[in-house]
Amino acid sequence: MEHIEDSDTQGTDEGTRRCAWYRRPATIIGAAAGLVAVGALAIGVPIASAASEAESATSSAVVVPARPGTTTDSGDHGSSGRYGGYDATPNGTTSGTSATQTDATAATADESTGVALIDTTLGYQNGAGAGTGMVLTSDGLVLTNNHVVEGATEITVTIASTGETYTATVVGTDATDDVALLQLDGASGLATVTIDDDGDTEAVGDDITAVGNAEGGGLLLAADGEITDLESTVTTASEGTVSSETLDGMIEIQADVVAGDSGGAVLDSDGEVIGMTTAASSGTAVTTAYAIPIDDALALVQQMLAGDESGDVTLGYPAFLGIAIAQSTSSLQGMPDSGGFRGHDGTVTTADGVTIAGVYQGTPAADAGLTAGDTITAVDGTSVTDSSSLTAILSEHDPGDTVTMTWVDTAGATQSASVTLIAGPVA
Repeated sequence: MEHIEDSDTQGTDEGTRRCAWYRRPATIIGAAAGLVAVGALAIGVPIASAASEAESATSSAVVVPARPGTTTDSGDHGSSGRYGGYDATPNGTTSGTSATQTDATAATADESTGVALIDTTLGYQNGAGAGTGMVLTSDGLVLTNNHVVEGATEITVTIASTGETYTATVVGTDATDDVALLQLDGASGLATVTIDDDGDTEAVGDDITAVGNAEGGGLLLAADGEITDLESTVTTASEGTVSSETLDGMIEIQADVVAGDSGGAVLDSDGEVIGMTTAASSGTAVTTAYAIPIDDALALVQQMLAGDESGDVTLGYPAFLGIAIAQSTSSLQGMPDSGGFRGHDGTVTTADGVTIAGVYQGTPAADAGLTAGDTITAVDGTSVTDSSSLTAILSEHDPGDTVTMTWVDTAGATQSASVTLIAGPVA
């Protein structure tokens, strides 16, 4: 099966765990709610190394961001190979892993204009990540892939052409379509990327250049290539609790795209942006990569700016409780997403509620006195029967909302407390 990955990276750097990933909402237990399963591994991604994960695709390609100074071997993490990503099922299947980027050169000043380097801190999993973004407005709106910032508790963005670094906040995300919009704090007078507004003039065989924070090295590289398909379908392969999902209408390119390039610009021969690098496959001599058409990404940007949360768009940050849910086996795997960990082997649930495996320090759950072994039975009087119901209840709330938690402690006594939810990691 051909291996497809996102262009976003995470791994270890002087004791910090860096794990690569491509997350999907269907697999996030407690997304926008702040819970999920505890564990030592990010699902489908190596945690002990600088692995990157990319989206699995129905065509081939691997795009993963990496971080400076990290290793690139993912260890024994199945077919995720070097990047620790998911398997993909392209039209025809192969297998393999991506090699280090070799056919790329330092981006020119023109190619670098409006392109930014993104670094994330994954505070609830002691990790970090890196990727790429594109500056859309002079006051600091930046477009990137959702998987580049997913799970982040802090985001910093460096403008490649000037070296200026800004703290970024999330305006909105769409995990299903893998688009995120950031706002740089205090930014003004920034140079922006030039968007191709000529309409659908691209054609198979057209020359392109993919520009990104290759390997998370903090230096923009440019990889030349060509368009091989304008309506490609990319399917992520399921792994653990990560459900298979499909992105269609993608621009397929042959270019040496690697970890760290996610969220970067795909430029046409005029130097205008026609797409956003998102996924790539490996296993062949030539890397096949996939980009979200820029018009599709900008349509979601406009929806976010309009405050419209219809479809799969989420504005701002999810509400966060701060618990990890017990798993049904002793092998715990998961990754903090929107405030918790993602379950891998299934959560421990009973007819009376959901058992807590752990509580993050300094979170609402800890302040309320919840501890490992307690069983949550209700939120605001609504019964909790499993992790999905708990996620669904909490996802209806925003940071700052107060809810009443009811639980049975390890001594068998029923407890209740009001909890004010906080902003969690990016969903």
